[in-house]
Amino acid sequence: MNNKLTQNILAATGAEALVVSQDDYRFYLTGFQSTFGIVIADSQNAAFYTDSRYLEAAKAQIKGFEVLEYPRGQGLEHLIEDYKNIAVPLDRISANEYLSFTASGHILTDSTPAFAKAMSVKTGEELAKVRSACIAADRAFTDLLPEIKEGMSENDVAALLEYLMRTHGASGTSFSTICAFGANASVPHHETGNKKLAFGDIVLIDFGCKVGGYCSDCTRTFLFGDDGKHGEFKQTYAHVLKAHMLVKENFCAGMTGREGDAIARDYFATLGIDKYFTHSLGHGIGINIHESPNLSPKSEDKFENGMVFSDEPGVYFEGRFGIRIEDTVTLENGRVVSLTDSDKSLIIL
Repeated sequence: MNNKLTQNILAATGAEALVVSQDDYRFYLTGFQSTFGIVIADSQNAAFYTDSRYLEAAKAQIKGFEVLEYPRGQGLEHLIEDYKNIAVPLDRISANEYLSFTASGHILTDSTPAFAKAMSVKTGEELAKVRSACIAADRAFTDLLPEIKEGMSENDVAALLEYLMRTHGASGTSFSTICAFGANASVPHHETGNKKLAFGDIVLIDFGCKVGGYCSDCTRTFLFGDDGKHGEFKQTYAHVLKAHMLVKENFCAGMTGREGDAIARDYFATLGIDKYFTHSLGHGIGINIHESPNLSPKSEDKFENGMVFSDEPGVYFEGRFGIRIEDTVTLENGRVVSLTDSDKSLIIL
C-alpha cells in the first residue's frame, strides 16, 4: 500500500481500521467521485469497495487502493469482522449504523477530527483545483454583468451565472446560487426567487463553482443603475469593503479564527454597525463549501499556510438592504492571498 494520506489519518485515530462511506471523505482519500463506495483501511492494506456502476472507472483511476466489487448480500459487517476498534466519523453516521456497529461488538473511535485537520491544509494539487474554481467563478461573473437586464428575475440571473461558470470549466455549483434584488439583500441567505429587477435595485449575488471536486465561494454586491437614492448604501458599501481589505492586510498565519473575525467586527464597532454583522467572518473551503477552519467570534482554530477560507464581512438592515463582499483566499508565506479577485469597487450597471 502506498496511500500515505489514508495511513496518516488512520494513525491519528489510533484505531485498527478506518471505515469511510461518506462521499466527501471517500473522495478526499481516493480522488474518485461516486455516489456509492466504502474505503476500509488498516495499517497494511487499503481497499475501495463499490458496485458495478463504478467498478471499471474506479480500477482505472484509483491508485494506492485495491479496488473490489462490494459483496452483494453480505453487508459491511462481513468486511470488518476481523477488527475490534474501527474509526468512523461519529457525527456523520446514522443511529442505525451506530447500533449496527456496536451490536456486532465493535468499539468506535471518531475519525472526524483527523479528517478535519488533514483537509484544512491543502496540498499544491488541491490549491490548483481551488484556484481553477475561483478563476471560473471570476470569469463567469465578469461575463454576467453586461447580460443583466431590467425585468430579469433573480432566478434568471442565477441560472445564467451558473451556465457561465460551466462554460469556464466548472462541473457544477458549490451551493445553490443566492441572487437577491433590492430589500431581499437584507436576508443573508435569501432564497432566490421570481422578483424582477428594476432600475435602482441593489443586487447581491453569492456564488461559487466546483472544478476537480473543489469549491470556490464569492459574493458581490452592486447597483443596477443609480437613481440617486443610495447615499447611505454607498457609504456603507465603502465600510464593508474596508473591513474586507483590513482582514486581507492584517490577518496572518499563527492567528486564530477569533482574532481574524475581530479585525472586521471591531472595525464595524467603531462605526456603530457591528450589530448588523450577523454572521461569522468566514469558513474553510475545499471539497466542501463549509469545512475547517472557521473565522468566528469563538473560533480558536489556528491558521497556517495552505489553508483556504472565505473573507466575507457583511451588514444587513432588515427590510432595506444588505451588503456582503466575499473572496476565497489562502495563506501563502504567512499572508493572505486572494484566489477570487473580480472587481470589488462599487459597480453601477
